[in-house]
Amino acid sequence: MENLKGVILAGGKGTRLLPATRVINKHMVPILNQPMIVYPLETLKSFGITNIMIISGGDHIGGIAEFLGDGSEFGVQLTYRAQKEAGGIAQALGLAKDFVGNDSVMVVLGDNVFSNNALKTRISFQDPNNACIFLAEVTDATRFGVAVFDDGKLVGIEEKPKEPKSNYAVTGLYYYPNEVFKIIPTLTPSARGE
Repeated sequence: MENLKGVILAGGKGTRLLPATRVINKHMVPILNQPMIVYPLETLKSFGITNIMIISGGDHIGGIAEFLGDGSEFGVQLTYRAQKEAGGIAQALGLAKDFVGNDSVMVVLGDNVFSNNALKTRISFQDPNNACIFLAEVTDATRFGVAVFDDGKLVGIEEKPKEPKSNYAVTGLYYYPNEVFKIIPTLTPSARGE
């Protein structure tokens, strides 16, 4: 898809990965033969995206930047942006507005790993003017953000519901047309302040 930039959101404290994350950013924790941050980078590359911004907390962005450098070793061009405080996905994406410019954007959470099969069956965008949220069917939907449908149309997302309205979890991979940057300032933070 033309005019598409990528954003990796690599924030969070990684408390579920303690004690490993006491000394390193969770996105630098090794999974198999490489740090976790490489997997979302490869996900964006699978969509043909090579111009990518990584957004992380100020305490951790240095280690990520030191490892990935300018991105040339990985076949991409990287830009970095520090997030001063945790404010959720929308707030973090808002920090990429100038980087994205007039383009559309593919966003991936930095701690999500997709299987090769999932990437091979990636969606083809039929209408680049519509946002796209990638979902996966799961057996224990109470652990995830879950899609809510009405007559087959996505109408909302519930965060870790006690009684899920579907078995489709949000995967942490999103496509947004440029209009997303007009919507972000209108959003109200959730009860968690995000």
